[in-house]
Amino acid sequence: MPSLEKPDLVTTTVRYRMPSVHPEGRKFVVISAAIALLFFWLIDWDWIGWIMTGITLWVAAFFRDPIRTTPRGEGLIVAPADGMVTMITSVMPPRELQGEGGLGGDPVVRVSIFMSVFDVHINRTPIAGTISRVVYIAGKFLNADLDKASEDNERQHILVEGDDGTRVGFTQIAGLVARRIVPWVKAGDRVGTGQRVGLIRFGSRVDVYLPEGTSSLVLLGQRTVAGETLIARIGRSDVIEGVAQ
Repeated sequence: MPSLEKPDLVTTTVRYRMPSVHPEGRKFVVISAAIALLFFWLIDWDWIGWIMTGITLWVAAFFRDPIRTTPRGEGLIVAPADGMVTMITSVMPPRELQGEGGLGGDPVVRVSIFMSVFDVHINRTPIAGTISRVVYIAGKFLNADLDKASEDNERQHILVEGDDGTRVGFTQIAGLVARRIVPWVKAGDRVGTGQRVGLIRFGSRVDVYLPEGTSSLVLLGQRTVAGETLIARIGRSDVIEGVAQ
């Protein structure tokens, strides 16, 4: 008679960790906190001091750098940004990502993720590989939620080439409030899936250009988590549906 004993289960616990403030934002936290103290102690305008205290907490939250758990597996593409999926469309890749060693000249699926001022603004690479291009372009500061922001706004294109030759491009786009794109990688750097590659200050958008023959696994209106949310599987064109509720 076969054994009916249950297999042993490995139980683990994960404790919540308060996100740290990234070094890029610590100076802004110190400045706003110093202004708050100035109004509390020297000028004696407590009401402004409390406003500045709130701003200090918001700045600290904006530059938070939480730890993320990145899924591993062949052909996985993860979200490079926290935010809401506002556009999924078939477009020509930006010319800065085309050409020899680039994405080619055929239309591909572009997934646009809008980051509000309340989202984590640290961006991560969607696949592991080598950074083959980093192209910065000065531009305007239109609402990042607009389609034309991908062509008119200040932006930075990054192209990652996996060990199998697969290339995934993504673009950091400044928005109405954002005024600086901060890169942490350069061409030739090796990166792992979900590794931090830069940030955009104060509200923005990230476009991901999927490889040819690859469709999105996220839906319009869905929220993504950088380095964790699976947005596509390379070479898979599954059709998924969803409902807002």
